[in-house]
Amino acid sequence: MSRKVKTYSHGQLELTRWIAGLGAVTAEALALRGEITPASARARLLAAERAGLLRGSRLLVGAPALYVATRGGLRAAGVCGCEPCRVSVANAPHAIACAGAAAVLERAYPDHQVMGERELRRRERESGVALASAQLGEAAGGTPLLHRPDLVLWPRSPHERLPVAVEVELTVKAPRRLLDICRAWARCRCVAGTLYLAAEDVRRPLACAIERAQADERIVLLALDALTGCAQPARHSPASTVPGGA
Repeated sequence: MSRKVKTYSHGQLELTRWIAGLGAVTAEALALRGEITPASARARLLAAERAGLLRGSRLLVGAPALYVATRGGLRAAGVCGCEPCRVSVANAPHAIACAGAAAVLERAYPDHQVMGERELRRRERESGVALASAQLGEAAGGTPLLHRPDLVLWPRSPHERLPVAVEVELTVKAPRRLLDICRAWARCRCVAGTLYLAAEDVRRPLACAIERAQADERIVLLALDALTGCAQPARHSPASTVPGGA
């Protein structure tokens, strides 16, 4: 007896590829990206989960569920060289914030592709060069120590300018570590600049690190809700307003 071959819709495979590139997403992020209601977004995610393409986890009380691509979903979507993303209680808040920021950036800059850290890591591994990462130093043997951004805002046209690195900061890093990263971004020439989206209690120490690194011309610091707070998922058919223009 021949084995039945699973078939998936184009939309389900595109959704799986998007999620695989970011690592994990929420229904709220998908609603914003697709200009649909949160209920419709949850229905699409649940359908893909039933099909075996995704796996959903609600890790924090009162927080959205996070959906990641399964191993079978990665295979069906043609995503190679990437393992399923692991989400935990510890990294869930950051994953939720990154998904929201990615959705807003994608809506605000339709002529750019929003790439997650996982996809960037895969591409840099394949190419052997830093595509949008800052070099912090060198390991033994001269291997570069790279700091990868959480997201990359990448021009779709190869003739346009360099990508923009996007960092989503929810917690305060050690002052020395933060200064080293800011200096690395100030030196980095494979990106046009770096955008920091920071939680309220992170902005002051981050601003100090940017000033000490003399990186004001290379790093822009915004409140986390400067992007995620000014665009909400559609409750009805009209799309919400999103800040425009690169």
